Amino acid sequence: MTQSKDPADNGSLQEQPFVSHLVELRDRLMKAVVVVIIVFLCLFPFANDIYQLISAPLLAKLPQGDQMIATGVISPFLAPFKLALVAAIFFAMPYLLYQLWAFIAPGLYKHEKRVLIPMVGSSAILFYMGAAFAFYVVFPLVFAFMVATTPEGVNMAPDITQYLEFVLTLFFAFGLAFEVPIATIILVWMGVTTPESLAHKRPYIIVGAFCVGMLLTPPDVISQTLLALPMWVLFEVGLFFSRVVYRDRQRRVAAEEAEYESDTPSATAAPAAVTATASSGEAAASTETLTDFFDGDMTPEDLEKAVDTDRFVPLSEEELDEELDAIEAEDAIEAEEDDDDYNESDLGEDDGGMSDELLEEKLRLVQELRDQEEETKARGVLYELLGHANDEQAKVVRNILDQLDGIDE
Repeated sequence: MTQSKDPADNGSLQEQPFVSHLVELRDRLMKAVVVVIIVFLCLFPFANDIYQLISAPLLAKLPQGDQMIATGVISPFLAPFKLALVAAIFFAMPYLLYQLWAFIAPGLYKHEKRVLIPMVGSSAILFYMGAAFAFYVVFPLVFAFMVATTPEGVNMAPDITQYLEFVLTLFFAFGLAFEVPIATIILVWMGVTTPESLAHKRPYIIVGAFCVGMLLTPPDVISQTLLALPMWVLFEVGLFFSRVVYRDRQRRVAAEEAEYESDTPSATAAPAAVTATASSGEAAASTETLTDFFDGDMTPEDLEKAVDTDRFVPLSEEELDEELDAIEAEDAIEAEEDDDDYNESDLGEDDGGMSDELLEEKLRLVQELRDQEEETKARGVLYELLGHANDEQAKVVRNILDQLDGIDE
């Protein structure tokens, strides 16, 4: 059942052209870029301090006297610069999500907003939690493991650029891994799967978590395990909340079906009554129009104007048979009553039939219909003439009918 959007939430209900959507998207992207640049300009003077903060977990585990090095000529500048830019995007993420939400919100229904608003906010919080988990839990364990496994006689002196890429990869991996509850809830909310199906596939999901940990983290068992275990726990959290979302979705679908079923009888009864009334009125009007046409009171042009083909409702076979039987019965009764009622001006004095003037007028009408390629209407006029023509006139009419049949063949 189609739901109506809330005018108060969506503004105008008229669909905007595609270009206006592109203009709005451009404006919001420009706002997002401007905010990121402003935050970057505020952070860049402290870029070296931020790098010292990020490298603290490694420096705390290095042996006494060991330190980080820069193997590239411009690495001392590019590494802090890149870190300041990433940090600007990281801190501006709430505003970026707001711009994304403001762009898509007008096209959402009220029940969709009710679900997506908390999920958008939760996704940002979970990403920050994943990055914090990586910095405070994963980094000390991983760097302690690496220092402990360093071969004897080897001084561990990491390059600042490689170290930055390493920690940014872990930040992204753990931030993305902490979005598992959001992904689980969205899949259930969209109807792609159910909580029962996800619970049944739990063993495969656990194996998949370790595979994702292997792909997103550096090639060591510690970081892989530290990523896979939180993903498993977060999957269970998402599974718990997805059951709540699933029950709410089931109640909403049931309510929509009940409302649709309650509206169906009244929605179908009224059109049926209107159709029946309109059909009877149109049938009476069409019968009167055709009678005027065959009596010679209407030209073919007037007939086309009088008959509205858009309102034509075809009869069923049973209704058509009944109509034909009724017409034949009426014609038989009229023939018995009107045998002696023809005017002398319309009938011949010796052998009956219609007057030559009326016959010529009808034949001219037939010729006009043939010129307009209205053979069916022309045949109708000719068959009408056969009912009132004498033998000579009937021969002329039959010759014209034979000509029409020859054209069709």
